[in-house]
Amino acid sequence: MELRQIKYFIEVAKREHVTEAAHALHVAQSAVSRQIVNLEVELGVDLFIREGRNVKLTPIGIMFLEQMEQAIKLIDNAKREVEEFLDPEKGTIRIGFPSSLAAYTLPTAISAFRERYPFVKFQLNQGSYRYLIDGVVKGEFNLALLGPVPKKEKKIIGKTLFTENIVALLPHDHPLAHKRILNLSELRDDSFILFPDGFVLREIIVTACGQLGFQPQVSFEGEDIDAIKGLVSAGLGVTLIPEITLIDGLPRSTVKIPITEPNVTRTVGVIIPSERELLPTEKLFNEFLSEFFSILDRFQH
Repeated sequence: MELRQIKYFIEVAKREHVTEAAHALHVAQSAVSRQIVNLEVELGVDLFIREGRNVKLTPIGIMFLEQMEQAIKLIDNAKREVEEFLDPEKGTIRIGFPSSLAAYTLPTAISAFRERYPFVKFQLNQGSYRYLIDGVVKGEFNLALLGPVPKKEKKIIGKTLFTENIVALLPHDHPLAHKRILNLSELRDDSFILFPDGFVLREIIVTACGQLGFQPQVSFEGEDIDAIKGLVSAGLGVTLIPEITLIDGLPRSTVKIPITEPNVTRTVGVIIPSERELLPTEKLFNEFLSEFFSILDRFQH
């Protein structure tokens, strides 16, 4: 079994079309077809069901694909580790992050890190809470910033970098917009704008409201923090969001008010795999994050 055969197999499996795979690989279709046949002969099984020009994986093909994708990741990591061992200050860091940390937290950390290590490159992957955890577990990337830091997930190690407040964002003409602080129960009759079900920031808000005996009335949902801020700005409801997402200023026609009773917070941190070693450049960045945010925390307090 050759590495070339495995790469051809993965490309065909992904596209379910031999010609398209050949174009993507910049090789002749006949070469791809021949290598797939050779692979099937060597293994003694059919990896694909042929349907005209299209192909679909057989059940054994699906299992083989999962294993081969992991194998390719291990090979790629091994090559990168050799390169980074020779010079960790020129490696590549693959990192995941949610939209709530995209505007300030991650760019600030990367900018400070690049001042120290200007030749390090970053591959950024934005996604939901569950996507980030699964990405680290499966090896799509080895680091992810997220909040809150998970405590009971298998195969990952979480480290808290800081704790931040969740604040209320109200339209400027809201009856409570003049208040200095808010009791969360004062918003029980308001229309809320929240992330959809399954997003952890929604869970934090629903849980906080539940502690005071009410369920928030959700009028709009948005998967992006800027979309949610925009809907509040348009006067369509209220929301609770991490204070750090407002660090560059408030959206037009809105006010920010701290919440008390209960005090709503979330931890923000970094997760890494528990069953894989970080690559040398990733280790540099992981250690830098702890140092950077502890200095930032002392400065802000």
